[in-house]
Amino acid sequence: MNTNYEISEELFDYLLVVNPDASVAKDVTRVRQFVAAELGDPGMSGAPVHVALFRSAFPERFQEDFVMMLEGVARKQSGFAVYTAKMDAYRHTDGNNSVFINVANPKPLVELHRSIMQAFELKPQSFRPHIMLARGLHDAEVNMIMPSLAQQVFVRSFNCHCFSLLKRSASGGKYERVRDFVFGDIEHMVGSLFNYAA
Repeated sequence: MNTNYEISEELFDYLLVVNPDASVAKDVTRVRQFVAAELGDPGMSGAPVHVALFRSAFPERFQEDFVMMLEGVARKQSGFAVYTAKMDAYRHTDGNNSVFINVANPKPLVELHRSIMQAFELKPQSFRPHIMLARGLHDAEVNMIMPSLAQQVFVRSFNCHCFSLLKRSASGGKYERVRDFVFGDIEHMVGSLFNYAA
């Protein structure tokens, strides 16, 4: 009899994201298509468009507890607007680079990230909200595309009234949506759909 079932339990990769509206997502995809064409890598432009908030891997049997804790975070959260700005690059410690769109008003997303970390009793981490354009790039690739991207601004905005939980096998594959978490008591509010924090 195998009593080591926990060791062999399949892990799932859970990702919490904020999704921009369809118009912003379409514009981000256009920028990604430009980057992909410049670098000769057409597969680069097909990834989902979002701001990643939190990521963790654990067995599926903990999913319901995870969902309940996220419901608590969402209930206390008010809606807010997200504004994007310039495009930038970041060099990781492994020598690879990411190219991304900055969030011009990071504070609401940083506070949401902090609330999630507190709910799971995790130490606060530095968090820089952004929308990924391309990752795993070599210095030469960044030097090829950044001069034209740095000259452009990507001024867009969207209203954030929920976050989404995505899941995939920890061994890889495509993320699937588990559920959306709507902020506050938005379904029963009278009047405005969004409750903006001061």
